[in-house]
Amino acid sequence: NTNGIIQMGLAENQLCFDLLESWLAKNPEAAAFKKNGESIFAELALFQDYHGLPAFKKAMVDFMAEIRGNKVTFDPNHLVLTAGATSANETFIFCLADPGEAVLIPTPYYPRFDRDLKWRTGVEIVPIHCTSSNGFQITETALEEAYQEAEKRNLRVKGVLVTNPSNPLGTTMTRNELYLLLSFVEDKGIHLISDEIYSGTAFSSPSFISVMEVLKDRNCDENSEVWQRVHVVYSLSKDLGLPGFRVGAIYSNDDMVVAAATKMSSFGLVSSQTQHLLSAMLSDKKLTKNYIAENHKRLKQRQKKLVSGLQKSGISCLNGNAGLFCWVDMRHLLRSNTFEAEMELWKKIVYEVHLNISPGSSCHCTEPGWFRVCFANLPERTLDLAMQRLKAFVGEYYNVPEV
Repeated sequence: NTNGIIQMGLAENQLCFDLLESWLAKNPEAAAFKKNGESIFAELALFQDYHGLPAFKKAMVDFMAEIRGNKVTFDPNHLVLTAGATSANETFIFCLADPGEAVLIPTPYYPRFDRDLKWRTGVEIVPIHCTSSNGFQITETALEEAYQEAEKRNLRVKGVLVTNPSNPLGTTMTRNELYLLLSFVEDKGIHLISDEIYSGTAFSSPSFISVMEVLKDRNCDENSEVWQRVHVVYSLSKDLGLPGFRVGAIYSNDDMVVAAATKMSSFGLVSSQTQHLLSAMLSDKKLTKNYIAENHKRLKQRQKKLVSGLQKSGISCLNGNAGLFCWVDMRHLLRSNTFEAEMELWKKIVYEVHLNISPGSSCHCTEPGWFRVCFANLPERTLDLAMQRLKAFVGEYYNVPEV
């Protein structure tokens, strides 16, 4: 349907399916639930320990370390499997906060956090307002203002949650930001949750830095409070492009959090069949090494293509180096500097240009005119068509000169 709406609001990674499908074709036993030529179907079909299959947890932590350049390692005994990152984030909130308490999150942030973190937990989100003046980086002032705002609302702050790399910004956090966050949570006696589900998508410099790497750099005592209060969320939905498999993980240095999260994980387990298949896949180091490198290469090429296409329409982006999307600056296309004007522009782009993108207001951005545009969930020819449509629209309605 060449006149249909093109989905550019969905953060899926479809660029490397050929690598995974090729591996499956060469390793049919994994998908056929066989081991050494013998069927293990019955073994996988029966009840499993909800701690997860040991082989899969070992493969998972090794993959997490490999993505981080093996600068940090992870203990499988501190890993809790969940049905995707959505379940992991909600479980963390259940474990760390009570109804009526709060977590601080930097803006702009993933829109569904309003659902995932609040609906069933009763916990409030207080935004840490970040702005384009410094590329939406976190500052000490912004952290303190958010904390004070929570206090004014009589909300006890239990932690800070960040996405690194950022959704929707498509950027990695700097080492200075991570040091600032660790100092802040240590000073306040609160927790830090680092949602690192896009860690394997950092395709250009600066490289991705995990909060666990910074924790290690600080030579924190493993018995210290800050060591126990730093936690990580991971998933295979973005890095491997497998959101349908529903594989997420909680990682914590705190034994009590791991124990509580493990009990809660029984409400959202990963099937033993899925664990078996992915255990075999992630244990193949030749595959993972090639996949990580090729994924970075293809993401970089695709992001460059989107940025170039936008530039031809006179539209710029935040300088991104990770993720499956760009944070696009369309402030100059607004009729006025208001969120009403942003929604007016968004509706035109959806209903007239037939491109579905995400308005910044849905991400709680404080500045009208920013949009998240995804680039890894559609074929290259479809991206070309999308850019042609956008260029024609901007030229017709806004008289933007040829670039």
